[in-house]
Amino acid sequence: MSESLAAQLESFRSYVKKMKSYGEALDVMYWDLRTGAPRKGMEARSEVIGELSSEMFKMSVSDEMGRYLESLSEPGTFERLDEVNRRLVEECKKEYDRSKKIPPDKYKDYVVLTSQAESVWEDAKHQSDFAMFQPYLEKIVAANLEFIELWGYEGHRYNTLLDMYEPGMTVEKLDKLFADVREQLVPLVSAIQQSNNVPDTSFLKQSFDVAEQKKFSKFILSELGYDFEAGRLDESVHPFATGLNPGDVRITTRYLPEDVTSALFGTIHECGHALYEQNISKELIGTPLCTGTSMGIHESQSRFWENMIGRSRPFWHRYYPKLQELYPDRLGNVPVETFYKAINTVQPSLIRIEADELTYNLHIMIRYEIEKALFDGSLSVADLPAYWNAKYKEYLGVEPPNDGEGVLQDVHWSGGAFGYFPSYSLGNMYSAQFRRTIEKELGDLDDLTANGRFAELKDWLVERIYRYGKLQTPHEIVTRVTGEPLNPQYLIEYLRTKYGEIYGL
Repeated sequence: MSESLAAQLESFRSYVKKMKSYGEALDVMYWDLRTGAPRKGMEARSEVIGELSSEMFKMSVSDEMGRYLESLSEPGTFERLDEVNRRLVEECKKEYDRSKKIPPDKYKDYVVLTSQAESVWEDAKHQSDFAMFQPYLEKIVAANLEFIELWGYEGHRYNTLLDMYEPGMTVEKLDKLFADVREQLVPLVSAIQQSNNVPDTSFLKQSFDVAEQKKFSKFILSELGYDFEAGRLDESVHPFATGLNPGDVRITTRYLPEDVTSALFGTIHECGHALYEQNISKELIGTPLCTGTSMGIHESQSRFWENMIGRSRPFWHRYYPKLQELYPDRLGNVPVETFYKAINTVQPSLIRIEADELTYNLHIMIRYEIEKALFDGSLSVADLPAYWNAKYKEYLGVEPPNDGEGVLQDVHWSGGAFGYFPSYSLGNMYSAQFRRTIEKELGDLDDLTANGRFAELKDWLVERIYRYGKLQTPHEIVTRVTGEPLNPQYLIEYLRTKYGEIYGL
């Protein structure tokens, strides 16, 4: 590499790092908003977030950025860059080409809107009052529709939003994937509902001291390999993970005094996200490549650790005695097998984050259908509650008694995260496919879990997935790791085997 190219590259990397620094400061502010910032300061904080976001946005579409990208993308120059810098240029150019089409003042207004909307959503959810949130959501949807027209799209408008979270994913591909899964899982759910082998769950709905729940959650996090020197566990209305950099990856959970499992599995889920972010290669720090390659791959890790590890029989044979020690009066006389079956009960329900592993995918399909309808113009925001309730009746046979347990239950739309929800089910599919490869290379996953070989398992994931950050696309990762493109049949086989055994099918 010539001295002039090396100097130019160093200048470009410095510019990108400055943008990333703005992003990290913003992430801390968002984390603070959701974990206990004073409510009276939220409006002013939203304005500050808007100002900083606007500055970062201006940098991403500046003439200076344009000159860097034009020069470094030139034939003959681009080929001389190493893998990391080529990928960095590609990622920045994709963002530049898209963001350049959005006027900076519109972007700032949108950031302020979504920052305010999240606080309003919290109140609306608590009061089950959709009308309170509706005007904010209408503005968010309208802004996204305007942005899509500016960005451009191929096929369905929703494709542009999908690509932001799962590069290369389209409505056409998702329709087929979801149809395949729905076609094979609905009969399984039906067979389970007709089974006489119904697990006893009554003992789960007791009073469980929150202080002991916190203690157990932190213990499990340590066992799984979460690095508390590079993160922390807090509380929020909706569990989430925030990766500032590999040395600071924070997670939250929500404790329910009457449910010992909700916070635990929420914690393990977010732990999966955090293990990914804490183990990205340090050479990617200060660049937009220092994050998960897509939300689908990210969710594959949260769902893998939550369900395939955390809800497995060997996991509880290993850790149930510890939980019994914390709650001897509640769980002391409950056998481990009874507990295992209870936490894997299949029961159509209202709340996505508390849904069982099997019907969870139907919750995602409902949101997918709703988002498609919002962006093809066939559904208005005002009609959302009725449409939501009808879909729950159709897909799951249940009907929300209020909007807090219905259309207002998720935080995502308040932040404008349309196109995000499908990544949850894609994550389930990826995780089952990765599991298949793990068992070929490391041995039976149940044996690994029973013996607490989580460090070995994590090392395998770090080497094959985590360390790459955003260096490779989701398709490149899944085909490199497993030898084939995404295949939903692995998820279907896993669910049939697990739940067939539990319900004696």
